[in-house]
Amino acid sequence: MQYLDFEKDLEQLDKSLDELKNPFNEEGGLSSVNSSQIDDLEDKIQLKINEIYSNLDGWKKTKIARHDNRPRAQFYISSIFENFQQVAGDRNFGEDEAAITGFAKINGESVLVIGQEKGNDTQSRIRRNFGMMRPEGYRKCIRLMKLAENYNVPVITFIDTPGAYPGKGAEERGQAEAIAQSINCCLGLKVPIISVVIGEGGSGGAIALATSNKVLMLEHSIYSVISPEGCASILWKDATKSKDAAEAMHLTAQDLEKYKIIDGILEEPKGGAHRNPDQMSGKIKDQLVTQILNYKSKSPDEILDERRNKFKSIGENLPADLVSFDAISQVNLKSSLSKNKKTILISLAIFSAVVIFLILN
Repeated sequence: MQYLDFEKDLEQLDKSLDELKNPFNEEGGLSSVNSSQIDDLEDKIQLKINEIYSNLDGWKKTKIARHDNRPRAQFYISSIFENFQQVAGDRNFGEDEAAITGFAKINGESVLVIGQEKGNDTQSRIRRNFGMMRPEGYRKCIRLMKLAENYNVPVITFIDTPGAYPGKGAEERGQAEAIAQSINCCLGLKVPIISVVIGEGGSGGAIALATSNKVLMLEHSIYSVISPEGCASILWKDATKSKDAAEAMHLTAQDLEKYKIIDGILEEPKGGAHRNPDQMSGKIKDQLVTQILNYKSKSPDEILDERRNKFKSIGENLPADLVSFDAISQVNLKSSLSKNKKTILISLAIFSAVVIFLILN
């Protein structure tokens, strides 16, 4: 397992536990360790996990959201749904493997599943383009969401991307237009859309598939208009200020729930979803089943109106200390955040509200 820089003490404890559980000692003889020693060390590990994970800032959560061992969309799709039938291609240009799409069953209910997939090793990450979708990926999703609406099938999306792919080819094929059309499609669907941010929800690449009735986030996931590194590079021309940017952007699930940008947080196993993927998968499944059953009693127009009104209302009751675009334009780019503690950089709230307002009006 990979350990983050702030988990070094935990790494040593885990290694010690593995050594204790080894039935043979270093000399090749049988180990004399008894179960009480193992129990004591496991207790120490839990205490260390609680200590580390009870004091996480935005930058540490960003690192956890990007953890190499964090469960990806493909894992959740295979463990939560039955009879998943993958569908490929946008019927225009080609297949985008950064998005896994298809129809499936969950507790007997038919659903459309869309998952942004980063990959788990070098080969799969290259094939999946590190979860960065191209225009054909969004157009594939649009095609399938409209098909799901025709058959009154709910849509479930798993969000995990650093952002839409910014390459030359993607721009030539209409990346911005494809994202806008995907948002527009989501806003017009008369079937429920439930989104779960399982890792990194980056910029328009994420909101294109998260303009949903319910947006849920895993406890240690992030959701923002730009990456902390990108924000720091733009404002200070210095990517080393990424930690300061992450704090100022309020990109954690806890911040976004407080500002009513998202609808709920799914608690992760102690130490993050990567320490117990099956437990995390079970929690997500339970929540999806609950949400799907809740929307069965609502009419198509009620579902549509709920989603549109939700996004129209974003930003109406934000705390006064959140800055406006005018305030942001006056930020001294050379000053550090330590001198501007109340300055909040462009938030997902403002980004979402403006985009949705423009589309709806």
